[in-house]
Amino acid sequence: MIDPHSLYLLIAAFVAVVGLILLVAVAKLNPFITLLVVSLVLAVAAGMPPDAILHSFEAGLGGTLAHIAVVIALGTMLGKMMAESGGADQIAYTLIRLFGEKHVHWAMVVIGLIVGLPAFFEVGFVLLIPIAFTVARRTRTSLVMVGLPMVAGLSVVHGLVPPHPAAMLAVTIFHADVGRTIFYGLMIGIPTAIIAGPIYAKLIAPHIQLAEENPMAEQLADTDPEDAAVRALPSFGLTLFTILLPVFLMLVGSWASARRGGAVIETLRFVGNDDMALLIGALFSFYALGTRRGFTRQTILRFSNESLAPTAMVTLLVGAGGGFGRILQDSGVAHAVITLALHSHIPLLFLAWLLAALMRLATGSATVAMTTAAGIVAPIALHSPHVQPELLAIATGAGSLIFSHVNDGGFWLVKEYFNMSVVETIKTWSVCETIISVVAFLLTLAMSYAH
Repeated sequence: MIDPHSLYLLIAAFVAVVGLILLVAVAKLNPFITLLVVSLVLAVAAGMPPDAILHSFEAGLGGTLAHIAVVIALGTMLGKMMAESGGADQIAYTLIRLFGEKHVHWAMVVIGLIVGLPAFFEVGFVLLIPIAFTVARRTRTSLVMVGLPMVAGLSVVHGLVPPHPAAMLAVTIFHADVGRTIFYGLMIGIPTAIIAGPIYAKLIAPHIQLAEENPMAEQLADTDPEDAAVRALPSFGLTLFTILLPVFLMLVGSWASARRGGAVIETLRFVGNDDMALLIGALFSFYALGTRRGFTRQTILRFSNESLAPTAMVTLLVGAGGGFGRILQDSGVAHAVITLALHSHIPLLFLAWLLAALMRLATGSATVAMTTAAGIVAPIALHSPHVQPELLAIATGAGSLIFSHVNDGGFWLVKEYFNMSVVETIKTWSVCETIISVVAFLLTLAMSYAH
């Protein structure tokens, strides 16, 4: 039986999340200020010491921004070079030609699955969002119809398929076989991405009316289709190489991280770090899509400076989401969630999924949810040899993706780049994530019975 204090914490957290959504969506308060105020109120209500409250929020905000700020800045610079050089147009035209205008959403889920394999969700997002903007404009299609399949592809591989760093953590904790987990992950992940991406996008897109003006799209997509049609565009091969260069470097980094060695392995790990890979990609784009295209150094500097201005609020919101998530952890809400789940006598696969789902709802981080749930379930799994560790890893990953909401940096990333309201983001992105989580778990369950 859950103790009264833990129950109180769970109710307080639920009220805080609902209040936050209402304040942003209905009262139209600034989301950053709202996240800060709600975090502080929840911390006080939970009985956190006053001197620990701000430290906790700042630690969460700083820990999130330490990675995300660099990713957003470098990814946006690379995206700006793709837009100004015509590289995003070239990719968009090629995808439209290959798949046809009516089926371009299928192209976006495929590219999301490929680019997302080695990269964290946020990295893949900032790399691909210029293409989504450009495809949407060229085909006169809703950004939801084009962008939702892309983020579905990125999210599926984030949680289910090694060598993605988050999925690899679960594989390591459960002592699962990497090759089998990749195989099962793809068997489960591909149909899941199709259902949550192109199919759901087709259902929801007609019900979401986005504003015609999108500040991020103005920066990262060419606004003049006729100009793009007449000017010489960079080659498809060069543009694709520019996008995939950071992805390739991250794959090399993942390979090196699994090995012991000397200076060469250490160098490969360093170069394959997300931040370094994106820095190399951005610098390469300055040359390949900038200098080689005839842009002067002053022009490239202007492009990189211009691209950063619209990202300020995005970066702050992502950080504030991290701060709110840290308050939920430090106030004891996350521990209350674990206690609640462990008191339920349920099958191991479902326990792994449920623990990860509850931790995701409480902390906002898929990676934290995955590692925490795997750490709790792994010792229990040792006494349940009939449950395959590979399927346990996938079930945990599926749970960690459920219902991204206001305490998740990814929620604010999608909201701001797609220029949606909080309610629209819940209807599209949050529901998409929930579909991924539930469908992937059901397919994992079916596969466990098949064995």
